[in-house]
This record gives sequence, structure tokens and C-alpha cells, in this order.
Amino acid sequence: MAELYKSYIDGRWVEARSGRTFENHNPADRRDLIGLFPASGAEDVDEAVRAAKKAFAKWRLVPAPKRGEILYRAGEILRRRKEEIARLMTREMGKILKETRGDVQEGIDTAYYTAGEGRRLFGETTPSELPDKFAMSVRVPIGVCGLITPWNFPMAIPTWKLFPALLCGDTVVLKPAEDTPHTAVLLFEILEEAGLPPGVANLVHGAGEQAGAALVRHPDVRLLSFTGSTAVGREIAALCGQNLKRVSLEMGGKNAQIVMDDADLKLALEGAVWGAFGTTGQRCTATSRLILHRGIKKEFTEMVVARAEKIRIGDGLDESTEMGPLINEAAREKVHGYAQIGKQEGARLLTGGSIYEEGKWINGYFYRPTVFDEVAPAMRIAQEEIFGPFLSIIEVKSFEEAVEVLNNTRYGLSSSIYTRDVNRAFRALRDIEAGITYVNGATIGAEVHLPFGGVKETGNGHREAGTTVYDIFSEWKSIYIDYSGKLQKAQIDNIE
Repeated sequence: MAELYKSYIDGRWVEARSGRTFENHNPADRRDLIGLFPASGAEDVDEAVRAAKKAFAKWRLVPAPKRGEILYRAGEILRRRKEEIARLMTREMGKILKETRGDVQEGIDTAYYTAGEGRRLFGETTPSELPDKFAMSVRVPIGVCGLITPWNFPMAIPTWKLFPALLCGDTVVLKPAEDTPHTAVLLFEILEEAGLPPGVANLVHGAGEQAGAALVRHPDVRLLSFTGSTAVGREIAALCGQNLKRVSLEMGGKNAQIVMDDADLKLALEGAVWGAFGTTGQRCTATSRLILHRGIKKEFTEMVVARAEKIRIGDGLDESTEMGPLINEAAREKVHGYAQIGKQEGARLLTGGSIYEEGKWINGYFYRPTVFDEVAPAMRIAQEEIFGPFLSIIEVKSFEEAVEVLNNTRYGLSSSIYTRDVNRAFRALRDIEAGITYVNGATIGAEVHLPFGGVKETGNGHREAGTTVYDIFSEWKSIYIDYSGKLQKAQIDNIE
């Protein structure tokens, strides 16, 4: 009998009102049923939002340092349970243990960083233009926040959103991806143990079309924070715009690594392989395009192919595995479809391009690391987000052309350049259109204390992580205190 998990609403673990459930399977072995989860609908979402709205009245009055102490305790519990959670997460979404340990560590880092901000949450003081008058600005909470998160970082991304929202004094309803509901359950068990009051954070499972849409449309949700595909993000932005609801979007990427003719090729190889095939290419920051200077193109391409063909594919719970499965059958079919598109467009397949179903891995969603050469910048495989172990190689003649090719997509999340020329590196930092740029590093590996997000169709201008996340989850309030004992009119009384 499969274990039945529940949603978390108003401090209680509850089933969906409809009684319906959905199955959660291990992508490395679809015969492995992790459990059954509530298929929440609009009624469940409404109950969660009402609980959050009621809890907001008291939670917003809890001093921010006290809110931070609860988050710190959550970080301590995450640290204590790190290995357990990492193993459960690998079973649930497939990436290797090294990476799920890193995913949990992001949650720990975010908890500690956010807890510290509880004694900061800085506003600004400024001189008034009038005598005997004090002026300042402070942050105040927004209200109920709806959080919709993806499956590829099932601990890190929810904590990136949830912890800052809670610290600001907001209450939340989290709707995690259908592919990774178990990790969300673990997170809420930790919040409950850390002492978070009932109703402050609520968890609803279910499909985006039902639970997610109901959360976006709910009139009492004041802010919606979404990480996922650009197509879904557009729909959410339109709905929020109709209701003048604040919305933060972090969406797609078509990230590129430039390798110049003066680069350390061994170092660049490590970055390219890690960036393209880490998390089986299922990161919004994954290296999807490899832009190579013609001077090193032939040698470096051979190095990439040789290394890609040696990647050990298998169950992420095996410490020797280097790349796990794709998240589900639809994801694998999408990647395989792009391999066919690449061939049709005239690109040259160097390795991969096929489903991996060898031996005991026949029941998983595995795909071979894929590398295409002779890719033109306008090809679909060089323009569209594939979200799999798929690398397109583009040759350029100069640094200027490399930057032009890198910028020539509708996305602008992460980017990388390998070069020993410090002047060229700084020009890249200036000219590359992306929210993140690495010099002599892979396109993946963001740290929680710096802003995270991108330009163009990657998002709508907000930045999670770092201090900028507090601009998403709080409102600014300006305060004036006049102790002159008389009415003073700004812009009037101080003008002679």
C-alpha cells in the first residue's frame, strides 16, 4: 500500500476535499511509487488562503528578529536532516546525491542568511527639507503571497521564496510542482517543528491547471511569485495584471559559455560539462550553447565529445553516478524531439541524440548526453530552451562576434566566458546581456547572497536571493514626523 501524504493548511495535515490523489514516481525507476498526494482544487486553495489571511493579522506584528529566529531553527533542522532529505530528493526527482545535497545546502544557507536579515531589513532615513521635521522609509509586509515552484530545485527554490516572505511578515501558500511534492512535505514538517504558528505557511499539492490557477486567481492573494516556463509565466502575468496583483517571474534561459582562443581549455572543459550535463541539463541556468573561437574550436570540441561519452548515467543514489534521469517521459520526449529538429536543421550530431535504456535502466527516463556541431545561431536548437543534456556548438571568429551570438536570444539569465585576458573579461561583463555572468566559471552555481534573475524574457525584472528579494516581498512606506508645532507645507513653505 502506497503511503498517503497530505497538504498542510492552518497547522493541520489534510486531504483534498475531493478525496482525489495523484501518484509520485521515481524517475530513475517508474515502478518505484513514492506515494500518493492530494489533488487539490479551488476549494482547498481557498481554505489555505483564508487561513493565511487570518494568520497575517498576528504574524505581521511579530518582530522581524523573532521571525528570523524561527527561520534559523528551520535551518538547523535542515542541517541535521540534510543527508536524509538529499536521499529522498534524489529518489523523487533524479539528480545525483552531490547535487541534492547542494540543493538542501541552499535551503540551509537561505535560512541562515534570511534569519540574519531579521535584524536588518533596512529602511532609509533622510533629511527633511523643512525644519523640525523627521523623514524616513521602512519596509512593511504585503499580505498573503502565493508561491508556485518547479521540480528541479525542490528545496532551494521554495526556501528562496518562502523564507524571505515570512521574514517580511507575509503569510504564504505554496503550490510545489506535481513531480516533487514529497520534498515540500519535508520542508513543512521542518517549519512546523521550528515553531511556525498555524496558518502562516500553508501547502497545497496538485496540478497547475487546478491548484496553481486557483492560487493565481484568488482575490486575497496579494502577490504571486512563480518560477517555471516562460509560456506559463506569460499567462500568470496577464492574470495578475488584470487584477493589479504584484507578480514576480523567473522563467527560461538559453545560456551560453564562450571559450576564447587564450582560455585554459582543461578548466573550460570542466565548466562546459558541468554546466551542460549537471542536473541532466535541467536548470534554467544550464549551458545550452557553447560558443567557441575558431582557433580552439576543433581541439575543444573533441575534448567535449570525449568527456560527454564517458559520463556515467544511472541512479543518482549511486555515488559513482554522474548524471541521473530526466524528470518524466514528457521531458525525455521533448529532448529527443529537439535532437530530431537539430538533424533536420542541418546541424551535425556528434554524440548522443538517443534514449538510454541499457540494462537495469530500462524503467527510467534516461537520455544520453547530446552534442551538436555546426549549429547556426538562428537554428531552433540555438534559440529555444530544451531543458535537458543537450549542447549546441557555435563557431565564431572574434570576441565581438561571440558576444553578439550570446546576446542573440530572447532570454538573458546566465552566461560565461573563459579567457586569460582581463580586459576582454571586463568588456564581456559590460556587454553581455544577462542577469548573471561568470568569468572562468560555469553558467551554473549561483550563491544565495547575490541577486538571482535575468533580463529580457527570462523574467519581469525582479531578483530573488540576496537583498533584492525583500523588494519583492515587502512594500515601502514613507514616514514623516513634524515636531515644529505648526503646519509646514513641503515645496511651499521652504521656497523663498
